[in-house]
Amino acid sequence: MKKGISGLVVLIIIVVVILLIVSWGVGIYNKIVPMNEKVATEWSNVETQYQRRADLIPNFVNTVKGAAEFEQETLTRVIEARARATSVTVDPSNITPEQLQQFQAAQGEVSSALQRLMVVVERYPELKATQNFRDLQVELEGTENRIAVARNNFNDAARLYNTFIKQFPNNLIASFTKFNERPYFEAQEGTDVAPKVEF
Repeated sequence: MKKGISGLVVLIIIVVVILLIVSWGVGIYNKIVPMNEKVATEWSNVETQYQRRADLIPNFVNTVKGAAEFEQETLTRVIEARARATSVTVDPSNITPEQLQQFQAAQGEVSSALQRLMVVVERYPELKATQNFRDLQVELEGTENRIAVARNNFNDAARLYNTFIKQFPNNLIASFTKFNERPYFEAQEGTDVAPKVEF
C-alpha cells in the first residue's frame, strides 16, 4: 500500500511540476503577444503617416505646376518617387530588415525629391506667396514631423519587444513559438550631409 501511495505522490509532483512549467510558458507567451501587437500597431501608424504624405504630394505638385516656367523634371521626380514608395509593402506581422530597408529607401527617395522641390521653389516668390502653397507646405512639414514621431514610437515598441524576447528564459518561449526580432528604423547613409542642389 505504501508503494502505491508513494508512486501516486511522485506522479502528483510530476504533474504539478509540468503544470507549473506550462503555466510559466503560457505567462511569457501572453506577454509576448501584446508586445508583438504593439509593434504591429506602431508600424501601422508609421504607414499611416507616410500615406498622409503620399496623399498630400499630388495637391502640392499641382499647386507648384501652376507656377510659370517651373522645372518639369523636378515635379516628375517627386511624382515618380511617390509612385515607387507607395508600391513597397511590408507585412507588419513579420517585418524583416530587408523589407524595412526597402521601404525606408523608397521613402528616402520621396524625402529627397521633396527637399529638392522645396529648394527649387525658393526661386518662385509668387508661388510662395499663395495661400494654397503655404497651407500645403505647412501640412507637409507637419506630416514630416508626424513621420519622425511615428518612427520613434515604432523603434521604442520594437526595442521593448526585442529586449523581452532576447532575455532568458523568455528567448526559449519566443523561439519555440516563432516570435522573431524586429528591425529598427535607422538613419540612411549620407543623411548627415546636407544635400547639394545645383541649377
